[in-house]
Amino acid sequence: MAQNEEDIAAILVSKGEVIFQAPPSIKKFTGNEAANELLNDIKNYPHAFVLACVMDKQIKAELAWLIPYRVSTKLGGFEFSILKELSEDNVKNLMTKPEPLHRFPDKMSSEFYRAVKRISIEFNGDSSAIWSDKPSSAKVVYEFLQFNGVGPKIATMATNILARELKVPFSDYYSIDISADIHVRRVLHRLGLIEKGASVEQIVYKARALNPEFPGLIDLPLWEIGRNWCRPKKVLCNNCYLKDICSKTDV
Repeated sequence: MAQNEEDIAAILVSKGEVIFQAPPSIKKFTGNEAANELLNDIKNYPHAFVLACVMDKQIKAELAWLIPYRVSTKLGGFEFSILKELSEDNVKNLMTKPEPLHRFPDKMSSEFYRAVKRISIEFNGDSSAIWSDKPSSAKVVYEFLQFNGVGPKIATMATNILARELKVPFSDYYSIDISADIHVRRVLHRLGLIEKGASVEQIVYKARALNPEFPGLIDLPLWEIGRNWCRPKKVLCNNCYLKDICSKTDV
């Protein structure tokens, strides 16, 4: 890496380490306190976290992560013993009536139902088996990829949240990649680390080059810079801790 890249990487990794080493706290997946409690309770309701990940596509994340809680209010609980008895038609009714819980309720009803069946068959109803006993990060990413409709972005995001926010220990973190979302992409480009229009693969491998042992460690620092200061039009460079070493490409 060029010296500037090394300096940027060191700062981002340092920021990521602060987040990673922070004590456990309730992650605010949504603006609903009860929903957040359900999603954070991976000891008693690990399937709530997994099902929220499966739902997290093509709508705002906050709405997707609300779905398990909204289903639970209709069912009067979210114990897996209740979910495993639901038919596909039952799930479709829960997802569509009286109002749809997702932008694509029919498709996502099927994916919700199939996810419940996979948890029941493959993990005997306990989806915490995906991340128990300090597995490799690759194993956890792989297991998430086995759920219908889950691609690399969601699988690595889920694994990163487990490690970073929910403090689940893994034997390594090599396979937790960065998520090439719009904020991360914009900040990496303005820092001069990627070309404009870089592919997802280029972004993923750039992060691997910057921090090979845990590429996803720099995901949240980059996202927060993009969300808070490095906006598409209103750029608040003076507030950013990278201002002195940023190339400010295309600002």
